[in-house]
Amino acid sequence: MIPVSVLNSIAAIVGTENLFASAEDKIAYSYDGTPLLATLPDAIVRPTTKEQIGQILKLANQKDFHVVPRGAGTGLSGGSVPVEDCIILDMSRWNRILEIDRENLTAWVEPGVITSQLHQAVEALGLFYPPDPGSMNICTIGGNVAENSGGLRGLKYGVTKNYVMGMEVVLPDGAIITCGGKTVKDVAGYNLKDLFIGSEGTLGIFTKILLKLIPKPETSRTMVAYFASQQDAGKTVSAIIAERIIPCTVEFLDNTTIRCVEAFAKIGLPTDIECLLLLEVDGHPSVVEEEAAKVAACCTRNNASSVIVAKDADEAMRLKTARRSAFSALARTKPTTILEDITVPRSEIAAMLAAISAISKKYNVQIGTFGHAGDGNLHPTCLTDERDHEEIARAEKAYEEIFHEAVRLGGTITGEHGTGLAKKKFLHLVTGYTAIDSMRTIKRALDPNNVLNPGKVFDAA
Repeated sequence: MIPVSVLNSIAAIVGTENLFASAEDKIAYSYDGTPLLATLPDAIVRPTTKEQIGQILKLANQKDFHVVPRGAGTGLSGGSVPVEDCIILDMSRWNRILEIDRENLTAWVEPGVITSQLHQAVEALGLFYPPDPGSMNICTIGGNVAENSGGLRGLKYGVTKNYVMGMEVVLPDGAIITCGGKTVKDVAGYNLKDLFIGSEGTLGIFTKILLKLIPKPETSRTMVAYFASQQDAGKTVSAIIAERIIPCTVEFLDNTTIRCVEAFAKIGLPTDIECLLLLEVDGHPSVVEEEAAKVAACCTRNNASSVIVAKDADEAMRLKTARRSAFSALARTKPTTILEDITVPRSEIAAMLAAISAISKKYNVQIGTFGHAGDGNLHPTCLTDERDHEEIARAEKAYEEIFHEAVRLGGTITGEHGTGLAKKKFLHLVTGYTAIDSMRTIKRALDPNNVLNPGKVFDAA
């Protein structure tokens, strides 16, 4: 427990109105979007200036307590779950878009800006911020950068790291630095910016983030293709890429997910098909028409039973909303929903889908799979009940086998959710132990007292 005298010192820094330590507050901040992980913090702190954050971190080093940064708490690897002797640093109120620079195609934002709100603000000016995590209506930019989040448009446009140009960061010792900037080219010194992206809140706390914007695509075409075989859907993805077409979206939903989505959203999806692909191409109108026709032909050649092109923007939005609701729809089925995240090379998607299906049957657990098939990122989602300890044990064994299979196929244990608490015991499968030791060296150099989000990604020792 953090002593009351230390909590009083924190209150003196931020004001008593910005420190919360009631039982209700602690419970509300004891977990994030990750199931089966929860710990009570000692207090929740809402700083209002970067100087306050620096003072809190200096105090943490002096008084030996931990600081866990948190945005919206939508993370799925336990990155913002409290640890022993910690305060939660709640950054959700840092939610201002500070500048949209149309000449340099950039935006300065605070870390608590909701991702979809940034989308709306820049698109109103004819600009575009492509990263679009499934939780974009509630997740924050700071969390996106901390986890290097992906999204539905990742195949064509990349992920969060491809759009971060700079940041202001409070280091674990309380010092404040700025790295990166609006220049397109900059190779002065080490690329610290990229070190912080994806560091899961273990190396620094973002107070401002500079994002790259691009012109908004002129038009788009959305379609859905139905398949009787997951292998045919997987082969279709490879066939589209082989045609040298890069859609902005290629999303996969299996039958379990389709049935849950249809029960939830009621948009008219057939529930007797094995799986579907949701596809979208965007760009110049003439290119979009040509590419849409080629994508539809690829689907047909690979045994799609039907290919339906959205007739207008409203229908396209309904189809995309159905995909974005996959997690919510699945979560209605059973009390506990374990949403996982693995990535394989695109050429191995069919093999990975077959493996997930076989593993699900082997351990007798219900798994619905959806994800970003265009970039090989799949989300096998187990529908279970944490009160059934025997079933949870089987689910854990199933996931362990799924992670090993993904790595065997040349993939990784996480493509966008991060390592956090949930997956750190599997990190060596991808990186090896020597690389983890190198990560520890970097962590110790910046955070020798291990005050900032300790125990996430890897253990200190």
